[in-house]
Amino acid sequence: MDQLDALARSADLFEAKLRSVAPTAMSNSTPCEGWDVAEVIRHSIAGATMSAALIRGASREEAIVMLAETSLNNDVIAQFRNCADDLAAAFAEPGALERMVAHPAMDMPVAQMLGFRIGDNLVHAWDLARGAGIDETLDDELVAMVWESVQPMRPFIGQVGQFGEGPSGDRDDSSLDIQLLDFMGRRP
Repeated sequence: MDQLDALARSADLFEAKLRSVAPTAMSNSTPCEGWDVAEVIRHSIAGATMSAALIRGASREEAIVMLAETSLNNDVIAQFRNCADDLAAAFAEPGALERMVAHPAMDMPVAQMLGFRIGDNLVHAWDLARGAGIDETLDDELVAMVWESVQPMRPFIGQVGQFGEGPSGDRDDSSLDIQLLDFMGRRP
């Protein structure tokens, strides 16, 4: 599966989980420390919106403002779908994958940011499901793809600050989805 297909599948997975979230679950806590279900949704929308803007030339400062100021509207499903579709279109623009962007984390190639967005959609789909108490099943092909892409982070992932303490070391015999979630600081 190519990365643009993986992006679409990961967005579809997140949207499917989002469609199952009861309105009463929005304030439920999630595995993301300090974030409730609504914040996971807001973060995912903000990340997609910011990434599309970066591909199209936004500055690091503009991206930081987008991350901070994005808010949820009354139809979060449509809001997510619109920003996911816009992000897919931005990645598909001629020459987009060869560009560099001034991402808030660091300057990076757009191709690398694409991998981050796939992983973000996948892992936050699980966070959303866990917080909302709905089906936590992930796409096995996406799990394998993201697992492979994050392996270079193994020596330092627990020090990055965005993935909890990183892998616990207790899940190495588990299914790949559980290993990935554990690697990303979750404790399923």
